[in-house]
Amino acid sequence: MRLLTEPLTRRMTAALLMGALSPRQPAVASSSSTVRMEGLRGEGKATTLYPDFSLSGTGLQFKDYKLGTGVTPGASDRVLVDWTGVTVGYQGRYFEARNKPKGGAFEGDGFLSYLSFAVGDGSVIPGVDEAVRGMKAGGIRRIVVPAELGYPKDGFSRVGPKPSTFSGQRALDFVLSSKEDLMDKTLMFDLKLVSVTPPK
Repeated sequence: MRLLTEPLTRRMTAALLMGALSPRQPAVASSSSTVRMEGLRGEGKATTLYPDFSLSGTGLQFKDYKLGTGVTPGASDRVLVDWTGVTVGYQGRYFEARNKPKGGAFEGDGFLSYLSFAVGDGSVIPGVDEAVRGMKAGGIRRIVVPAELGYPKDGFSRVGPKPSTFSGQRALDFVLSSKEDLMDKTLMFDLKLVSVTPPK
């Protein structure tokens, strides 16, 4: 199942990696393509901001490709999410993808599990939890997740979303386990909010 109606994911990923998108300029003019943002846990790292994305107060960047018409989830609501995940700092590799090309590194059996969690329960990374709170059922949103809103130091062993294939787990683990100064841990997700169920 494709999350988007046109092949935006690969085109967008290539644009992000090749610098085809012009980073948003900071309030003070600078020749640098990055701006400094305060992180959630300590001093923030240099982060590239993109002009066609909205920026939340926490540092999450997001862009809606389809606005949903259903319910907006609240705390403790159970959500069902279809998703893809891409490493920004590791050659734009997918660690979760649908409709993968035959013979590709992420070829699998064609069945990937949906992500299901209760909003605010701490079972997914903060960036994904925050993103779905602003969506409506049926909506599709792309998010750029800085390291501060991503996975903890022990990776995806305790929190999701977790890649469903070994190759995806290996790619994501390679990024997350690398030294802080060697690889950009920024991640990009496409999220489709399939359904919202109130708590019983």
